[in-house]
Amino acid sequence: MSEIVIEVGKRHIREINEELQEACKTGKPIRVVDTLSRHNLGVGLPDGADITFEGSVGYYCGGLNTGSRLTIERNSGWATGEGMAKGHIEVGGRAGMSCGAAMIGGTIHVKGDAGPRCGVAMKGGNIVVEGTIGYQSGFMAHAGKIIALGGAGESCADALWEGEVWVAGPIESLGVDVNVIEPTAEEVAEVDAILEPLGLVDSSRDWRKMVSGQRLWYFEARDASAWLMI
Repeated sequence: MSEIVIEVGKRHIREINEELQEACKTGKPIRVVDTLSRHNLGVGLPDGADITFEGSVGYYCGGLNTGSRLTIERNSGWATGEGMAKGHIEVGGRAGMSCGAAMIGGTIHVKGDAGPRCGVAMKGGNIVVEGTIGYQSGFMAHAGKIIALGGAGESCADALWEGEVWVAGPIESLGVDVNVIEPTAEEVAEVDAILEPLGLVDSSRDWRKMVSGQRLWYFEARDASAWLMI
Protein backbone atom coordinates (compact mmCIF):
# COMPACT_ATOMS: atom_id res chain seq x y z
CA MET A 1 0.00 0.00 0.00
CA SER A 2 1.46 3.37 -1.01
CA GLU A 3 1.93 5.94 1.74
CA ILE A 4 0.74 9.52 1.91
CA VAL A 5 3.47 12.12 2.42
CA ILE A 6 2.66 15.36 4.25
CA GLU A 7 5.22 18.16 4.41
CA VAL A 8 5.33 20.42 7.46
CA GLY A 9 7.90 23.11 6.71
CA LYS A 10 6.62 26.57 7.65
CA ARG A 11 2.96 25.89 6.91
CA HIS A 12 0.29 26.77 9.49
CA ILE A 13 -0.13 23.99 12.04
CA ARG A 14 -3.93 24.00 11.66
CA GLU A 15 -3.59 23.38 7.94
CA ILE A 16 -1.17 20.51 8.54
CA ASN A 17 -3.38 18.86 11.15
CA GLU A 18 -6.46 19.19 8.93
CA GLU A 19 -4.53 17.46 6.14
CA LEU A 20 -3.50 14.73 8.59
CA GLN A 21 -7.11 14.15 9.61
CA GLU A 22 -8.18 13.81 5.99
CA ALA A 23 -5.29 11.44 5.23
CA CYS A 24 -6.27 9.23 8.17
CA LYS A 25 -9.63 8.58 6.49
CA THR A 26 -7.90 6.81 3.58
CA GLY A 27 -6.48 4.04 5.77
CA LYS A 28 -3.07 4.43 4.12
CA PRO A 29 0.21 4.82 6.06
CA ILE A 30 1.21 8.46 6.48
CA ARG A 31 4.72 9.92 6.53
CA VAL A 32 5.20 13.46 7.85
CA VAL A 33 8.39 15.10 6.57
CA ASP A 34 10.35 18.32 7.13
CA THR A 35 8.98 18.48 10.68
CA LEU A 36 11.44 21.17 11.88
CA SER A 37 10.61 20.28 15.53
CA ARG A 38 7.28 22.10 15.12
CA HIS A 39 4.80 22.08 18.02
CA ASN A 40 1.27 20.60 18.15
CA LEU A 41 1.68 18.12 15.31
CA GLY A 42 -0.77 15.24 15.19
CA VAL A 43 -3.10 16.38 17.97
CA GLY A 44 -6.46 14.59 18.32
CA LEU A 45 -5.74 11.79 15.85
CA PRO A 46 -8.44 9.15 15.25
CA ASP A 47 -8.39 5.42 15.85
CA GLY A 48 -6.51 3.19 13.42
CA ALA A 49 -4.11 5.56 11.68
CA ASP A 50 -0.40 4.74 11.20
CA ILE A 51 1.78 7.86 11.10
CA THR A 52 5.55 8.30 11.00
CA PHE A 53 7.17 11.66 11.78
CA GLU A 54 10.59 12.01 10.17
CA GLY A 55 13.12 13.75 12.40
CA SER A 56 12.18 15.49 15.66
CA VAL A 57 8.91 17.09 16.79
CA GLY A 58 8.12 19.83 19.28
CA TYR A 59 5.63 20.15 22.12
CA TYR A 60 2.39 18.15 22.43
CA CYS A 61 2.87 15.79 19.49
CA GLY A 62 0.24 13.03 19.64
CA GLY A 63 -1.76 14.79 22.31
CA LEU A 64 -5.37 13.58 22.75
CA ASN A 65 -4.63 10.51 20.63
CA THR A 66 -7.69 8.27 20.35
CA GLY A 67 -6.11 5.19 18.80
CA SER A 68 -3.49 6.04 16.18
CA ARG A 69 -0.04 4.50 16.05
CA LEU A 70 2.65 7.20 15.90
CA THR A 71 6.35 6.71 15.27
CA ILE A 72 8.60 9.71 15.98
CA GLU A 73 11.96 8.87 14.47
CA ARG A 74 14.07 11.16 16.64
CA ASN A 75 13.29 13.36 19.67
CA SER A 76 10.06 14.89 20.96
CA GLY A 77 9.43 18.00 23.03
CA TRP A 78 7.27 18.57 26.08
CA ALA A 79 4.10 16.62 26.78
CA THR A 80 4.24 13.99 24.06
CA GLY A 81 0.93 12.12 24.10
CA GLU A 82 -0.64 14.40 26.69
CA GLY A 83 -4.20 13.34 27.47
CA MET A 84 -4.12 10.38 25.07
CA ALA A 85 -6.88 7.81 25.52
CA LYS A 86 -5.75 4.97 23.27
CA GLY A 87 -3.10 4.00 20.75
CA HIS A 88 0.68 3.71 20.67
CA ILE A 89 3.40 6.36 20.45
CA GLU A 90 7.04 5.44 19.90
CA VAL A 91 9.81 8.00 20.35
CA GLY A 92 13.05 6.92 18.73
CA GLY A 93 15.19 9.29 20.79
CA ARG A 94 14.55 11.42 23.87
CA ALA A 95 11.21 12.73 25.12
CA GLY A 96 11.01 16.10 26.85
CA MET A 97 9.28 17.12 30.06
CA SER A 98 5.87 15.72 31.04
CA CYS A 99 5.72 12.88 28.53
CA GLY A 100 2.31 11.23 28.85
CA ALA A 101 0.90 13.91 31.14
CA ALA A 102 -2.72 13.20 32.13
CA MET A 103 -2.97 10.27 29.69
CA ILE A 104 -5.82 7.83 30.35
CA GLY A 105 -4.89 4.90 28.11
CA GLY A 106 -2.58 3.51 25.45
CA THR A 107 1.19 3.06 25.50
CA ILE A 108 4.09 5.46 25.05
CA HIS A 109 7.47 3.86 24.34
CA VAL A 110 10.54 6.09 24.62
CA LYS A 111 13.74 4.49 23.34
CA GLY A 112 15.98 7.11 24.95
CA ASP A 113 15.56 9.12 28.16
CA ALA A 114 12.44 10.95 29.28
CA GLY A 115 12.57 14.38 30.88
CA PRO A 116 11.23 15.57 34.24
CA ARG A 117 7.69 14.79 35.44
CA CYS A 118 7.20 11.91 33.05
CA GLY A 119 3.63 10.65 33.54
CA VAL A 120 2.56 13.59 35.70
CA ALA A 121 -1.12 13.23 36.68
CA MET A 122 -1.56 10.22 34.39
CA LYS A 123 -4.83 8.37 34.86
CA GLY A 124 -4.18 5.15 32.96
CA GLY A 125 -2.09 3.53 30.26
CA ASN A 126 1.61 2.69 30.27
CA ILE A 127 4.83 4.61 29.68
CA VAL A 128 7.93 2.55 28.94
CA VAL A 129 11.29 4.35 28.94
CA GLU A 130 14.40 2.43 27.93
CA GLY A 131 16.66 5.10 29.42
CA THR A 132 16.19 7.17 32.57
CA ILE A 133 13.20 9.21 33.72
CA GLY A 134 13.77 12.75 34.99
CA TYR A 135 13.05 14.33 38.36
CA GLN A 136 9.58 14.00 39.89
CA SER A 137 8.46 11.44 37.34
CA GLY A 138 5.11 9.98 38.31
CA PHE A 139 4.12 13.08 40.28
CA MET A 140 0.50 12.67 41.36
CA ALA A 141 -0.11 9.75 38.96
CA HIS A 142 -3.65 8.51 39.60
CA ALA A 143 -3.38 5.21 37.69
CA GLY A 144 -1.27 3.40 35.10
CA LYS A 145 2.36 2.31 35.07
CA ILE A 146 5.61 4.13 34.37
CA ILE A 147 8.35 1.60 33.62
CA ALA A 148 11.93 2.89 33.49
CA LEU A 149 14.63 0.45 32.45
CA GLY A 150 17.62 2.73 32.98
CA GLY A 151 16.98 4.43 36.32
CA ALA A 152 15.28 7.55 37.67
CA GLY A 153 16.15 11.06 38.77
CA GLU A 154 15.39 12.96 41.96
CA SER A 155 12.07 12.88 43.83
CA CYS A 156 10.89 9.81 41.96
CA ALA A 157 7.18 8.91 42.33
CA ASP A 158 6.43 12.01 44.39
CA ALA A 159 2.88 12.26 45.82
CA LEU A 160 1.49 9.25 43.98
CA TRP A 161 -2.16 8.29 44.04
CA GLU A 162 -2.84 4.83 42.61
CA GLY A 163 -0.27 4.95 39.81
CA GLU A 164 2.83 2.76 39.91
CA VAL A 165 6.44 3.52 39.04
CA TRP A 166 8.70 0.57 38.21
CA VAL A 167 12.44 1.18 37.96
CA ALA A 168 15.32 -1.10 37.03
CA GLY A 169 18.51 0.84 37.68
CA PRO A 170 19.68 3.57 40.07
CA ILE A 171 17.28 6.08 41.62
CA GLU A 172 18.71 9.43 42.72
CA SER A 173 16.08 9.97 45.42
CA LEU A 174 12.47 9.20 46.29
CA GLY A 175 9.66 11.71 46.42
CA VAL A 176 7.25 12.44 49.27
CA ASP A 177 5.02 9.65 50.57
CA VAL A 178 6.47 6.77 48.54
CA ASN A 179 6.67 3.12 49.51
CA VAL A 180 9.13 0.87 47.70
CA ILE A 181 7.82 -2.69 47.73
CA GLU A 182 8.98 -6.06 46.46
CA PRO A 183 6.77 -6.99 43.50
CA THR A 184 5.17 -10.41 43.37
CA ALA A 185 5.87 -12.83 40.54
CA GLU A 186 2.38 -12.13 39.20
CA GLU A 187 3.04 -8.38 39.17
CA VAL A 188 6.36 -8.85 37.35
CA ALA A 189 4.53 -11.01 34.81
CA GLU A 190 2.10 -8.13 34.21
CA VAL A 191 5.02 -5.78 33.49
CA ASP A 192 6.67 -8.36 31.24
CA ALA A 193 3.41 -8.60 29.27
CA ILE A 194 3.71 -4.86 28.59
CA LEU A 195 7.39 -5.16 27.63
CA GLU A 196 7.09 -8.32 25.52
CA PRO A 197 5.56 -6.70 22.39
CA LEU A 198 8.39 -4.14 22.54
CA GLY A 199 11.08 -6.84 22.70
CA LEU A 200 12.27 -5.62 26.11
CA VAL A 201 11.70 -8.55 28.48
CA ASP A 202 14.75 -9.38 30.63
CA SER A 203 14.30 -11.79 33.53
CA SER A 204 17.53 -10.61 35.19
CA ARG A 205 16.18 -7.16 36.08
CA ASP A 206 16.06 -6.15 39.74
CA TRP A 207 12.77 -4.26 39.88
CA ARG A 208 11.78 -1.65 42.41
CA LYS A 209 8.07 -0.98 42.47
CA MET A 210 6.96 2.35 43.93
CA VAL A 211 3.44 2.97 45.22
CA SER A 212 1.79 5.59 47.38
CA GLY A 213 2.33 5.51 51.12
CA GLN A 214 -1.21 6.96 51.32
CA ARG A 215 -0.15 9.49 53.93
CA LEU A 216 -1.19 12.38 51.71
CA TRP A 217 -4.52 10.91 50.66
CA TYR A 218 -6.28 12.40 53.67
CA PHE A 219 -5.34 15.85 54.94
CA GLU A 220 -4.70 16.05 58.68
CA ALA A 221 -4.09 19.47 60.22
CA ARG A 222 -1.90 17.79 62.82
CA ASP A 223 0.28 16.44 60.00
CA ALA A 224 0.42 19.57 57.85
CA SER A 225 4.20 19.33 57.61
CA ALA A 226 3.80 16.34 55.30
CA TRP A 227 1.90 18.52 52.83
CA LEU A 228 4.40 21.34 53.08
CA MET A 229 7.08 18.94 51.81
CA ILE A 230 5.41 18.65 48.40
